[in-house]
Amino acid sequence: MDIPIAAISTSDTIIRMADLKPDPDALLPLPAATLHILMALTEEDRHGYAIIQDVAARTGGELKLSAGTLYRSIQRMLEQGLIRESRERPGPEFDDERRRYYRITDFGRRVGNAEAARLSQLVKLARSRGFAPGRA
Repeated sequence: MDIPIAAISTSDTIIRMADLKPDPDALLPLPAATLHILMALTEEDRHGYAIIQDVAARTGGELKLSAGTLYRSIQRMLEQGLIRESRERPGPEFDDERRRYYRITDFGRRVGNAEAARLSQLVKLARSRGFAPGRA
């Protein structure tokens, strides 16, 4: 599991933070940028600019993350345990040592799945009330 290891002592019991199972639903609903960043990292580790490019390509240019939005989101996602910095790097001929690569964590995948389920349920509810994408 990709959760930082720490210990909390309560009377005679020691609880390791790694043993706690965070609830993905506690972070929902996700900001759109967060969900798109998680999706960009599902197939491979990426550096910031590659994430920006992936999001723009996947949305047909409809969503273009600014560097400020991206790196504020990344900082928050690192703190929440959704992603982590990757130690693996491409070969030097394909890399710039200044780049930081990011990887989705198991918890990040669980949160992404929970958000997708939430959105799917929301669409079902909207359709049951007469809203249907693409219909007038």
